[in-house]
Amino acid sequence: MRARRSLTMGTVALAIAAGLAPGASAAAPPDTPDSDRAATPVLNWSPCPGENGPMDYDCATARVPLSYRDPTGPQITLALGKRRATDQQHKIGTLFFNPGGPGAIGRVPRRMDPALSARFDVVGFDPRGTYASTPVACSGNPADDAKLFPEFPITEAAEADAIRQVGDVTSRCAQHAGPLLSHMSTANVARDMDLLRRAVGDRQLNFIGTSYGTHLGEVYANLFPQRVRALALDAVLPPREWTTGIKPGQQNEPYVYRVGAHLGAETALNTMLRDCAAHSACEFGEPGATEQSLRRKYDGLLTALRKGPVDITDSHGENMKITYQSLVNRMMGALRSSNAVESVTPFLQSVYLAIRNPAATTSAKFPVPALPRFSPAATDEPQSATMAWHYAVACTDSDNPRDPRAVGRYARKAEAAAPGFASAWIYSGLPCASWPVTDPDRYTGPWNRQTANPLLLVGNRLGDPATPYEGAVSTSQLLASARLLSVDIAGHGAYGHESKCVDQAVDSYLTELKLPPAGTVCAPDRRPFDPPSGG
Repeated sequence: MRARRSLTMGTVALAIAAGLAPGASAAAPPDTPDSDRAATPVLNWSPCPGENGPMDYDCATARVPLSYRDPTGPQITLALGKRRATDQQHKIGTLFFNPGGPGAIGRVPRRMDPALSARFDVVGFDPRGTYASTPVACSGNPADDAKLFPEFPITEAAEADAIRQVGDVTSRCAQHAGPLLSHMSTANVARDMDLLRRAVGDRQLNFIGTSYGTHLGEVYANLFPQRVRALALDAVLPPREWTTGIKPGQQNEPYVYRVGAHLGAETALNTMLRDCAAHSACEFGEPGATEQSLRRKYDGLLTALRKGPVDITDSHGENMKITYQSLVNRMMGALRSSNAVESVTPFLQSVYLAIRNPAATTSAKFPVPALPRFSPAATDEPQSATMAWHYAVACTDSDNPRDPRAVGRYARKAEAAAPGFASAWIYSGLPCASWPVTDPDRYTGPWNRQTANPLLLVGNRLGDPATPYEGAVSTSQLLASARLLSVDIAGHGAYGHESKCVDQAVDSYLTELKLPPAGTVCAPDRRPFDPPSGG
């Protein structure tokens, strides 16, 4: 694995100079980006090195233009990984994927269902500016970059501190990160992916995108509509809300407010409480509980924790101080999957008991390691490594208010509809209010260009805490040709872990270009708190 490195102005210049193609000229850039004039990357695949020997997939690097306005000019490097199709004789082509973020690691190729792994080479890549591709950083210290995502504030003084902390990092970011920072939009990642499609020899693109990866698919479909074979988008990010908004004036709203993830989290929480009330196995429940009574119980936790933290002891005897923010963040992480939802309810019950009797030591029964925390990058990688990458994409893709205090005003406005979740999500967009650069080549529409083949979208009807179902519905109506597959679950994404119905539909679409019937709703294989299969 390539060591991560910071990219200062000087190192960017050296990397770009070293990447100039032989005989490349310094011609003036054309008026518009042009990926067709860029050279096709050469991919020399070889076994990926690992700590304990070669990995079970191959690696390569690709050289792509820093700017597609100058496609024969300075270049940057992308890092790729590939799992070869197990049935090479009947291979359809290459299946690219993006796991989300923006900022999630991409070069480790995903293990697909046998139906896909037999028929496709599966290729992932670290998008420009991230991980083992030529990276950007806002400072020479990863811990400083992590300050782009402070704990969300609940007081005026804490808000002022967060604004100062974030502004200190963004004020230094452009100078330290160098030219690449202004070329980080999703549109440029889509242009990179089109060069990679060409490099593997495919006439049209096959792609799976999850979460932010769905926006990469949306942009690709509208930049290169005739190059679409099959794009499966799971946990759909609505493109207009992410970029500019729909109505006049919405460009002055934080992009996270427009997307409305806090409302999806609220729906997912209520689904969890409804399931909890219906199952005696849910430790946060109680005899005769209803969704409404458990909601009052949960709101009581928030009210108490705003007054001050409580201490609980986990199953290993370690003390845990639970604050209002830490409870909300744990809930935001847990609501991403049904498995985590089952783990979070004993934690909630332990907090409830500690609040009722603060003098007692409450032993928590929730699994160790600790429950997942919320991160806007939707990745398990260290925040110190991912935050600059996340905002380098999100803030250049989207319109935002330029007054950092406006972010707090929108967070407080949204709190009534989604207590806690609104602040956690909307304050996560604080860096964009002072982000120092723009990308003139970002894509903001139109979103309805007719594609060579229809797209398949997947959305969770019972609450997605990052990409609400309503966004999947509106996107299916916005794109020129798309079919929405709905799933009766809560959580973030469904393909590959929640429903055989979803997996079969996506696999059939990618291999045979067969769409599920309009209006199809898939059921989960198992509901939260149900006994294990056969139990």
